[in-house]
Parts: sequence; C-alpha cells; structure tokens
Amino acid sequence: MDDDLRTIQHVLDGDVDAFRELVERYQTMLFCLIGNLVRDRSEREDLAQDTLLSAYVNLASYDPRAGKFSTWLLTIARNKCLNWLRKQTPKPIEPLPDRVDQRNPADALAETEFFAQLDRALEALPLDQKTAFVLAEIQGLPHAEIGRIEGAPVGTIKSRISRAKERLRALFSDTPE
Repeated sequence: MDDDLRTIQHVLDGDVDAFRELVERYQTMLFCLIGNLVRDRSEREDLAQDTLLSAYVNLASYDPRAGKFSTWLLTIARNKCLNWLRKQTPKPIEPLPDRVDQRNPADALAETEFFAQLDRALEALPLDQKTAFVLAEIQGLPHAEIGRIEGAPVGTIKSRISRAKERLRALFSDTPE
C-alpha cells in the first residue's frame, strides 16, 4: 500500500511514467476481472484501456482511507464492464454440453473443455452473482474488499457467492454424465 501511495504521489507530481508501475502491478488482476465479465476479446482490451485511462485522469480523487488502490481500480473496471454489459443485447443461453470426464485431469483437452463449460455456466449467472463469484473465487479477494468494490454489505456478498456456487453446482449436475 505504501508503494502504491508513493507511486501515486509521483504521478500526481508530474511523473507520468510512474503510472506504468501501477499498471504493471495490477494489470493481471484487472484483465482477469474484465476477462471473466466480458467474453468479447476486443471489448475486454477496450474496457481495460478505458479503466486505466479513467484511473489516470481521476487519480487525484483516489482516497487511500476508503480502501486499497487495487479496490479502487477494480471498482472502476467493474463499473465500466457493467455499463458495457447493460448496453448489450441479451443472448439466449446455450445448454451445457456433456460433462467432461474429470477422471483424467492430465488430458489437456478435457481441461480446456471444462473451462469452456465453466465460462458458459458463468454466463448463465446473474451479473451480481457472477461478479462476486469471480472476485472471490478467481481473484481471491476477501469479502470485505468485494463489498467495497460492489458497494454492498459483506452479508450480501456472501449470499451472492453462495447463490452463484449453488447455481453453478445445479448447472453442472444437470449435464448428462
């Protein structure tokens, strides 16, 4: 956190190149969140750039007392994704294909198919559940930080994650063996 504050202060003092340090520090986390919320590759790249530009332009408004820089950045990304998703035409959900034989985890093809199934299953979740699930289970963020990103109490976040897991279990158990 102190590294972030020092780097932010350098940027605010006019060292534009210092922002690159923040980008390099958080780009993996940022791209992972956006990639799990938006399927279209070119849109993901545009949303990531838009998020970073917004963060740069509004860096002076970041308040470290409100939370970590990563939380602030992921909140911007989440909001950009939600705004983009709201503008999209809903697409019908395709049924999940046959369950992958998970007895052979070394098989790269089976693993690829499993993750494709998971992506399709995540698409079937309501957006609030999907976002909470991705932040908790894929990003590994604590519930309190997710609550700050989502603007919701921790109890609500726990409920969303629980409902997402329940729905995913149901979707995977509905697939033929």
